[in-house]
Amino acid sequence: MHKNTDTQHPGQEGPLTARIALVAGATRGAGRALAVELGRAGATVYVTGRTTRKHVSEVGRTTETIEETAELVTAAGGTGIAVPTDHLDEERVRALVERIDHEQGRLDILVNDLWGGEHLLVGSVFGKKSWETPLADGLRILELGVRSHVITAALALPLLVRSDAPLHVEVTDGTAAFNRRYRENLYYDLAKNAPIRIAFGLGEELAEYGGTAVAVTPGFLRSEQMLTHFGVTEANWRDAVAQEPDFGIAESPSYLGRAVAALAADPDRAARWNGKSTSSGELARAYGVRDVDGSQPDAWGYFQDVKYGGKEGTPDDYR
Repeated sequence: MHKNTDTQHPGQEGPLTARIALVAGATRGAGRALAVELGRAGATVYVTGRTTRKHVSEVGRTTETIEETAELVTAAGGTGIAVPTDHLDEERVRALVERIDHEQGRLDILVNDLWGGEHLLVGSVFGKKSWETPLADGLRILELGVRSHVITAALALPLLVRSDAPLHVEVTDGTAAFNRRYRENLYYDLAKNAPIRIAFGLGEELAEYGGTAVAVTPGFLRSEQMLTHFGVTEANWRDAVAQEPDFGIAESPSYLGRAVAALAADPDRAARWNGKSTSSGELARAYGVRDVDGSQPDAWGYFQDVKYGGKEGTPDDYR
């Protein structure tokens, strides 16, 4: 069993000390937590996003910034470096990669957590046929969820393969097994299945470099946006279960962050995970990771078995 990154303390040498990571899309949610937990394990983490203390992205939230994420990484024990970047802008992504090359000479871990399309889903997308979906919204979903990932991978992989053990992580919504079902709208379905195929394809390409590419998904994520949606905070999140019973299986963003940090510290990760699709819950069981409340939620197991499979059970049965 490899050491859990959630036991790491600032000032201690961690399992990822001297490793260089880029978390693309780290302003909030899973991306922020991934960056913080990689930092807690000792990594130097470049964090990117579009919302800064001077500029707000189309997501429209001012409460989280990329500079704050970098500060949280450093406070956790790593080195956080904020580089405001729109990953649909090829020149800015090139400049980002060149900066990492100039400052570090290599990249060991690349996390593609680019998204920022939640504001397009409710009302415009979910519950509508593809031809009823405003085309501009559908195409924007594909830009945010697919094109940004492809641009970032294409420009950063030449630097990543200099590492002695390159790791590429694609973050999506849903496992390959769960996503065999239709994800409510064609554009969203494409956007959330594409990262799974990207990880599969890059797993083939990185194998000769001793690398690992893996697609990961959180479960029902208690992101900042989701907490706002339900009118709760992390401290009283269970109050939202009365509105949405499935929220009982919700997990904090730290859960995925801890799980991926454990995977990154695993010297046998290529044999175990290369090219595969996995979840926070599966990784947590493999590495002995727990969420901030000490539980091990398995959201996708709950959805597969109970929500859509007709099996008797409650969210607490899958925690």
